[in-house]
Amino acid sequence: MPSTWDPVALHDRPVTQRRGHGPRRKEPVNQDEPKPQRTKEPGGGILMGRPFGVPVYVAPSWFLVAALITWVFGDQIERVLPELGAARYLVSLFFAVAFYASVLVHELAHTLAALRFRLPVRRIQLQFFGGVSEIEKETETPGREFVLAFVGPLLSLLLAGVFYLSLYAVEPGTVPGVLLAGLMISNLIVAIFNLLPGLPLDGGRMLRAVVWKITGKPMSGTVAAAWVGRALAVGVLVGVPLLTRTGLLGNSTEDISGLDTVTDALLAAILAAIIWTGAGNSLRMARLREHLPELRARSLTRRAIPVEPATPLSEALRRANDAGARALVLVDATGVPTAIVREAAIAAVPQHRRPWVAVSTLAQDLTDGMRVPAELTGQPLLDHLRACPATEYLVVEETGEIYGVLSTTDVERAFVKAMARPSS
Repeated sequence: MPSTWDPVALHDRPVTQRRGHGPRRKEPVNQDEPKPQRTKEPGGGILMGRPFGVPVYVAPSWFLVAALITWVFGDQIERVLPELGAARYLVSLFFAVAFYASVLVHELAHTLAALRFRLPVRRIQLQFFGGVSEIEKETETPGREFVLAFVGPLLSLLLAGVFYLSLYAVEPGTVPGVLLAGLMISNLIVAIFNLLPGLPLDGGRMLRAVVWKITGKPMSGTVAAAWVGRALAVGVLVGVPLLTRTGLLGNSTEDISGLDTVTDALLAAILAAIIWTGAGNSLRMARLREHLPELRARSLTRRAIPVEPATPLSEALRRANDAGARALVLVDATGVPTAIVREAAIAAVPQHRRPWVAVSTLAQDLTDGMRVPAELTGQPLLDHLRACPATEYLVVEETGEIYGVLSTTDVERAFVKAMARPSS
């Protein structure tokens, strides 16, 4: 273990919990109303709109699926309406867009329920296999968890019913009839598939809610639903090609070619991988949330010393080593902190150049969002860091005294440790 502080070897040193001894500010940091921070857009594809204030993105993978649906459904239309010719692909493309509009309605049901329960929704993303509503917080009760999960399949069932009733208003064997029948069947499949009791499907969240209610432990529900989800993934990988090959799904086995078999197996493998990965991610996120209260700004903070902007980097590092500190904070003539010297910038300066480089050239100016109260813990701490992305933050006491510097590297390391601990 090195005896002096150097950012290159910083990750080999333990995180200290000693309190910083920098100057006091003239006024408490919480005396003035902080300026609102502009949250970075989540991204994730092409922005299509903001229903209910939630951004909806279409991932690039959607266009691949739309093309696949257009091709497959176009061949199905040719069997029913051979007179359409090449126009059948326009009809099939319309079906692909209408189907994903139904998926969007499914996700909006989750979103509205989340907003009703005062849970923030980061975005909705339409992607390769359906859509995802990214809800940033967990529900507080198993009852709300069940409702939040159930409304999506419920809306898909209702849509299937609406399309079924609409079939009575059109002539069978026509373009509207084929489209309505396809949308009815696809929404019914979406509803049934999402009701399967394994994470990350809606049915898995419903199972989690039930186990949570019975045991009183949300983590027990997550573990049960995640393992059922993994079992479902294996079942999809083995069962879908087998059912298709044997005709148990009602399909004809006479025209099945080798290409059809390979295609079914490939799609089953992709779907199984998505379910397996989603179940594992749900388990990891639940374990992380269980240990979130252990993430404390005070215990993760590095001790810092104040330095003047014109101080040479070598001199600043010498002072830090003498004081046992691991971070540098720039202060003005009155002792008020103005910037944080970036760790990565220090590491990029060669040893022979450090006596000639002023620390001010390596610093990042402080904004209100980069001041973190020392008492923040768990989810509020993560929310604060997410609102103002940075590599380092100034941690301060309620009185305005500098406590130290919080590095996102240390937060990430704490995440890894939290994930490695066994669940209670």
